[in-house]
Amino acid sequence: MITDRYATRRFDVQELSAIDTEVLETIPFEYPESATDVVYETESLAWEDRLAGCQQAIGVEFDDLELLRRCLTHSSSAPTRLESNERLEFFGDAVLGLVVCDYLFRTYPDRSEGEMTRIKSAVVSRTTCAEVSLELGLDQFLKLGKGLVRGAGSTGTIPASILAAALEALIAGVFLDQGYEAARKLIEQCLVDRITLAADTESRNYKHLLQQLAQKRYGETPNYLLLDEQGPDHAKCFQVAARILDETFPAAWGPNKKEAEQLAAQQALGELLPTAVEDDDEADEGDAEMSERG
Repeated sequence: MITDRYATRRFDVQELSAIDTEVLETIPFEYPESATDVVYETESLAWEDRLAGCQQAIGVEFDDLELLRRCLTHSSSAPTRLESNERLEFFGDAVLGLVVCDYLFRTYPDRSEGEMTRIKSAVVSRTTCAEVSLELGLDQFLKLGKGLVRGAGSTGTIPASILAAALEALIAGVFLDQGYEAARKLIEQCLVDRITLAADTESRNYKHLLQQLAQKRYGETPNYLLLDEQGPDHAKCFQVAARILDETFPAAWGPNKKEAEQLAAQQALGELLPTAVEDDDEADEGDAEMSERG
């Protein structure tokens, strides 16, 4: 008969100051065949490393570490909502919008107000902000309540809204601590590639968009295969397919090779980035509907 030597033990909860953390770290807390997990949470001990890791991830050194702590504190773990990152999220959203608008206005002087609005909407969306938050590793630095699980780079464990809010709060923190230029540098560093991607989609430069995506994702440049051509010399149509590495994407017909390649690139993007292409088409339908009403 195996006796459970833990069954009769009494475990008292002690104040953090009463715990010898150096000894605690050397104890292997493994209880074979037990349904009970022993978890020690020493959040205050982790903060120093957490703040240092966050600063390293974003490349900004804070003067006010208490401000950075608040940027990373979700309302679920704060004593009051005013001590969480909610107010900073509100401010950071405005700073993010300003920097993106400033960049679009200076970089794309030939774009209309409507085009810039659509590009901005794609770039500052909750989905994009959550992706950037994960890329920076902010999910590892957040202070969350017990009902929220911190995962390693997975939006399935932390809601996208929380990740996006953390990024906006951090942007506000950088602005308040280091000024506009530091915030602008951080935002552009994180979003320039996405702005270019959204701008290319908006302008229908599907070949350029596909080339950027292929180089970033696969380290290769797309090739375009001429599969067929039909019709008389003065009115020929060309069938072209885009190819990346060993994958050939659905072909498209065009009135000339250049247009056929653009349409083939659009087909490939439909396979690789369906959301971007669908959103672009939906924007067109919305514009057309508004024109008809006007």
